[in-house]
Amino acid sequence: MSDERLLSTFLDLARIDSPSRSEARVAAYCATALVAAGCTVHFDDSAQATGSDTGNLIAELTGDAPGVLALSAHMDCVEPCLGVEPVIVDGVISSAGETILGADDKAGLAVAIEVIRRLAESGRPHPTVKALFTVQEEVGLTGAKTLRAEDAASDLCLVLDAAGPAGSIIVAAPTHYTFTAEFLGRACHAGVAPELGVSAIRMAADAITRMQLGRLDGETTANIGSVHGGTATNVVAERCIVTGECRSLDPGRVEDVRAATDAALYAAANEAGGGVEIRWIREYGGFRVADDNEKLSLVLAACRAAGLTPRVESTGGGSDANVLATMGIEVLALGCGMTDVHSTRETLAIADMAGLARLLESLATSLSEKAH
Repeated sequence: MSDERLLSTFLDLARIDSPSRSEARVAAYCATALVAAGCTVHFDDSAQATGSDTGNLIAELTGDAPGVLALSAHMDCVEPCLGVEPVIVDGVISSAGETILGADDKAGLAVAIEVIRRLAESGRPHPTVKALFTVQEEVGLTGAKTLRAEDAASDLCLVLDAAGPAGSIIVAAPTHYTFTAEFLGRACHAGVAPELGVSAIRMAADAITRMQLGRLDGETTANIGSVHGGTATNVVAERCIVTGECRSLDPGRVEDVRAATDAALYAAANEAGGGVEIRWIREYGGFRVADDNEKLSLVLAACRAAGLTPRVESTGGGSDANVLATMGIEVLALGCGMTDVHSTRETLAIADMAGLARLLESLATSLSEKAH
């Protein structure tokens, strides 16, 4: 029965439109469900800063055992996400139309709500459980970056926002930088006096050829995302804007790649007699959980108790886990059973969603037993 309720909750959530900055309807649904389960619920004042139509949702189910376990998920979806109609075939949910499904991250929301319901109904001892449901994760982890320390505070935060089967545990994620470089050249007529010009596009091309791009090693990647410049075929381009990124699980390595990227950009501009203005943004810091971490050991044991096979992995992507880890909170990201996220091929295995709920129930029980 509870697995049926979990599925019903997910299907309800999937049908609610919630593109980034328009999460209020999903937030209202979640708040109603969590209050009915016995939680205190409030929204923070982040909407003014983020531009969303709601703040982050913070709920708390008071426990009768020491400690605080936080369950984090985000309420927004990538587009196209309007008018989602889920269909189920052989235990796998997908979208019936030309939209994403929204398992990223409504699977996480549904599992967190269901686990809180089960703990409240069970009568068994459990730690205090928090729900941290954020806005605008898909556009730069924006909601998580506005969380107050007191709202996010917990002994362990499990971010329910990873692809892969239940039992997947993300123990490392990268530090991520993005850059925008604007090359400044000199315009002239390309047919009459091209030698008088300094092509910003040529500078950009030269800079890119000097860079190492793609997978640089097992922990590091770099990429050029876009190149925009010029006005007409008969004008030597005066301006050209290049965007890109670098990320690595090794915080020292990502700084080396960033420095090498700077060197390539400046060298290309200087040698051509032009200029370049570079702006870097540290999108988020990375995290890495040690193999002998006590909380990781508890999650591994809970996986096995729930009948799941643990899979400890690192990722090249970011999530709210990166932001929470930077706040000093112990975090792990867990697989929810979703595949092909951010595409219209996205699917969610019902068995994996149910398995994740069992895992979290088992963990809450083990945390209370350990406390006693």
